[in-house]
Amino acid sequence: MKIRALDILTEPQIAVIRERSDFRGVWLALHAWGVMFAAMALFVAFPNPLTFLLAVAIIGGRQLGLAILMHDASHGVLCKSPKLNEFVGQWLCAYPMMAETWSYRRYHLQHHNNTQQENDPDLILSAPFPITKKSFRRKMIRDITGQTGYQQRKAQLKNAFGPAGAPLSARLQNFWSKLGRATLCHAILFGGLAATGHWYLYFVLWLLPFLTWHQLITRVRNIAEHAMVPDANDLFRSSRTTLLNPLERAFVGPYWVNYHVEHHLAMWVPCYNLPKTREFLIANGHGDRIETKHGYAEVLRMATSKPDDQDKPGELIHNTRRRVSGIISEGFETAN
Repeated sequence: MKIRALDILTEPQIAVIRERSDFRGVWLALHAWGVMFAAMALFVAFPNPLTFLLAVAIIGGRQLGLAILMHDASHGVLCKSPKLNEFVGQWLCAYPMMAETWSYRRYHLQHHNNTQQENDPDLILSAPFPITKKSFRRKMIRDITGQTGYQQRKAQLKNAFGPAGAPLSARLQNFWSKLGRATLCHAILFGGLAATGHWYLYFVLWLLPFLTWHQLITRVRNIAEHAMVPDANDLFRSSRTTLLNPLERAFVGPYWVNYHVEHHLAMWVPCYNLPKTREFLIANGHGDRIETKHGYAEVLRMATSKPDDQDKPGELIHNTRRRVSGIISEGFETAN
């Protein structure tokens, strides 16, 4: 069901929430990088297991933050200037995450046009739920141990190089077109860390969070957004907004990604204006219509409500995006 903005918001309200800012868009990207480098510096200054684990969680969370900001850039709303929006979205957000904004945009708009319908390309993320607690634990273990991330990157690299029997020049050209700029970004990151005398940080505090904590919280976010929603035909109820506490915002759901109903109602609103969008919707009498949960724990209890005696290890469950061609690879796996 399509909803016109003027049916739920006033013209002055729309003018406020659709306002985009070059400063805020750039600041958010720099903030994500600043937080990650600060976490690395904390570990270097005080090297111990606690600061290491803290850095992994902080950096993995901000890596998800980069993906969120890339998502905003794909909607053309991260920055006011279109050229700056594309530059920040690509070089500061997408490429470091082994992703590509333009390809992601083409894919993602299909999700908005067909949310929770049979032709929604992201339906595969929410359809299997609820699952058993045993199945969920297996997924969490695969995520946090890097198994999921490894399989995703392996598939992405294989896709980027193309058929094994193709000429080497063709394979290299294919790789550059799909992952060349992302590889360049990673080379710059590695070179920058090496120049500080801490080259190892690229492996232990970039790749490791990328393959572990980032994978786990991406799964949690995917579940919260669309799994077990009440009404696939109502935009207020075919997505979910999850109200978060400060720790959840810091480590799991940064940059207002949790305001997902508001985003689907008005995908032209920058992430930094989504809380204001919710305020306006509530003020206009639509608060009770918004599918809302309080915290990821509440959502995960719903997601794991299937009795354990119905657990079926080995059953094929696609639980994350199956895109490996330089868009944003979030993988797929079996349930066991």
